[in-house]
Amino acid sequence: MPQSRTASTHAHVKCGDCPIRHRAICARCEADELEVLNSIKYYRTFAPGETIVWAGEQFSFVASVVSGVATLTQTLEDGRRQVVGLLLPSDFIGRPGRHRSQFDVTAVSEVTLCCFRRDPFDEMLQRTPHIGERLLEMTLDELDAAREWMLILGRKNAREKIASLLVMIAHRDAALHMTRPSGEVSFELPLTREAMADYLGLTLETVSRQISAQRRDGVIELEGKRRVRVPDFAALVAETGDDSDGGWID
Repeated sequence: MPQSRTASTHAHVKCGDCPIRHRAICARCEADELEVLNSIKYYRTFAPGETIVWAGEQFSFVASVVSGVATLTQTLEDGRRQVVGLLLPSDFIGRPGRHRSQFDVTAVSEVTLCCFRRDPFDEMLQRTPHIGERLLEMTLDELDAAREWMLILGRKNAREKIASLLVMIAHRDAALHMTRPSGEVSFELPLTREAMADYLGLTLETVSRQISAQRRDGVIELEGKRRVRVPDFAALVAETGDDSDGGWID
């Protein structure tokens, strides 16, 4: 496990005061269950570009993403790499009973994790139905999101891919504040354009060109380096090419 620095700003945060409490693995826990989680948790912060865990590496914890964004990456024998998933705030890293990672997990921005020591967490999982129920729910949501992303990568053009990614990030940002995006929305774009290109299977030039085109067409506005403002969220959704009957996994 690579060295990282502890996030002192989170060192004494109680589970009940956590900013991702309503969406994290502990969302359904009662007060006494939260106290047990408090006793087995610790925080770690990883710098942008730092590897959180390597594929095949044995790691001694599971964790919830408190802040920041990480990627799940698969590397082929010839060195080609594909980003196969994003980890956003409240997402869970690790699997009960599985001590090795299937993917490289890398911090894209500064990432703070709320880590639980694996053995005590596995034991708690056995005797705490609320955690198991929430983990199952999150796993099924992850499966639905993966199926949606198969469509995005396999069938959508570059403009639709960019719009789909922005819609996904807007939904997740709103969910953390217990709202749903509509009308005018704004959010921080957690990925660099290089990371977006890797995730979407596009070139950096194509990503930049498509963002510029959507900006020119008034679909989005950029405020500073990472802030995105969407004047009309419905117009952005229309750019995704999705059937109007469809829905997004928050």
